[in-house]
This record gives sequence, C-alpha cells and structure tokens, in this order.
Amino acid sequence: MKPLLSAAALALTASASFAETLTLYTSQPNADAQMTVDAFTEANPEIEVEWVRDGTTKLMARLMAEIEAGNPQPDVLLIADTVTLEGMAQDGHLKAYQSPEAAAYDPALYSAEGFYHSTKLITTGIVYNTGAEVQPTSWSDLADPSLKGQVAMPSPLYSGAALIHLATLTGDKALGWDYYTDLASNEARAQGGNGGTFKAVASGEKPYGVVVDFLAIRNKADGSPVEFVFPQEGVSYVTEPVAILDTAKNVDAAQKFVDFVLSQKGQDLVLDMGYIPARNDMGVPAGFPARDDIKLMSFDPAQALSTADANKAKFAELFGAE
Repeated sequence: MKPLLSAAALALTASASFAETLTLYTSQPNADAQMTVDAFTEANPEIEVEWVRDGTTKLMARLMAEIEAGNPQPDVLLIADTVTLEGMAQDGHLKAYQSPEAAAYDPALYSAEGFYHSTKLITTGIVYNTGAEVQPTSWSDLADPSLKGQVAMPSPLYSGAALIHLATLTGDKALGWDYYTDLASNEARAQGGNGGTFKAVASGEKPYGVVVDFLAIRNKADGSPVEFVFPQEGVSYVTEPVAILDTAKNVDAAQKFVDFVLSQKGQDLVLDMGYIPARNDMGVPAGFPARDDIKLMSFDPAQALSTADANKAKFAELFGAE
C-alpha cells in the first residue's frame, strides 16, 4: 500500500503542476475575465493565472500605489483604453513586445513600439427610442434645434469612453469644439455613464442618446424599444488593450498571454462575448453591421493624453461639472 501524502506534500505536488504563474490586472466584467483566463489556461496548462478585477480607474490607483511602494504586482494589464496605457508607456512603466500576432491588425490599433495592443472594438454611436419622431443618421443631427432638450450623453468627467469620444469628435475638422458648443446650447444633458444614458433613452425620458454599441444592440435584442445608429461621420472607440508591465516577474508567460488574446482563438472568444474583435477579417456579433461598414474616426492616444485635462476643463465650462 502506498503511504498517504501529507497536506504539505499535496500542496507541493499541486504547485509543481504549474511551471509558471502569471498575475493579471483587468477591468473586464467578471464573467468575461473568467472566460479569458479559463481559455488561456486551457491553451497553456503549465501557467497558473492569478487575477484581480476592478474598474480601470481603481485598478490604476492600486497599481500606482504599488509602484510608489516599489512592489508592483501584475505581469500584464488588460484594461479599458489606450490613453491610460499611453500614459503608462510614456512614464516608462510598460515593456515593449512586438507580438507576431500584430500582423493581423490595423497599425492604428496598437503601439508602434509594441507597448500595448488592442483586443476589441467598443464603439460609441447614437441610440434613439423607437417612439422618437426623428431618426438621426449623423452626429450633427443631435445638435439640431428641433431636438433641443431631448439628448442625453455620458459625461467625460465620469466615463473614460466618453472622454475618448470627446477627444475624437473635437479632433475632427468638421465637428470640433463647435459641435460641443452647439450641443450645450441645445441643452443636451451630459452626466453619469453609459448605463444611465441608455436607461433614459429606453424609458423615453430622453428620446436620443450617445452610448457604447453593445449596450443598445444587446438590449434591443432583448426587446428594449431602441435603435442604434453608426453615424455617417464614423464612430469613436475604445479597444481594451493588453500590455506587459516593465516590472513583470514572468515576462515569458506575459508574452504568451498577449499572443493568445490577439490570436484567432483569443479573438473568437471576444466574438463569443458579444464584442467586435479588433483582429482583421473577423465576424461581428449578431445585430452589428459588417465590420467593413463600420467607419472608425481618426484617434491619436498620445494627443488625447496630452489634451485630457484641458478637454475636461472646457467640457465642464460648457456643461457644468456634474
């Protein structure tokens, strides 16, 4: 008869089954994060993933406190936007990695130096209640005097996606800050996040709104009385990029994680979650137009980072600091 293993020996045996441990900080919803980790560990059974999930703002506050204390924990980040990671890169906190999977991506969707790579497209467009009189097709329609007091949108003082939307539209030559001035004159309500804006439109409180795509499209599929529009000028977007910390303790596992989320298999997972994959030549979730029919507006993360504070101040001056 074989002798029974002690608890300490069992623990040692279990830990020995993993050759590497990867620490991930992510702002993905919990269910999405668990799907990502499960799929990665299935493809890389020798790697154990320890992960922490929170909103990007809170995660970054935690990480910066760890960096200040000289003990940053994560090897890899998978968070909401490229502007945040551009700031990390400029401050020397990210490790460059030229993933071979990047060849299947538009160069606009990753850092040329390899500091971060986009994993999905979450666009911002127009939502309107099916009971609304007008069916908007462009951003400029929301500033039309006939819609005065009928438009809701998330505030860039609260929402990161809204701040990127602001930087994108004010950077557009045809729209610029004049567009936001017109929205303010038209008494557009700008407060809170995407969820509150969507609820206002779905309930009919405000017939028109500005929200992220999946929020409107998924709820429409569930019977909500809304329609979503990809405006003719194009859409702004956030991309949930992945990046490796300069202080990563396990660079090899971190590089494998980056390669996985950018790979065909990783992007199929994004599609299964109900988002638009960032990788070229992929399908789209049910209810979305073909990828080629979605026009992405020009966006420069470095420029958006440099103007973020000024943009917030100017927006607060126009709409108030709610």
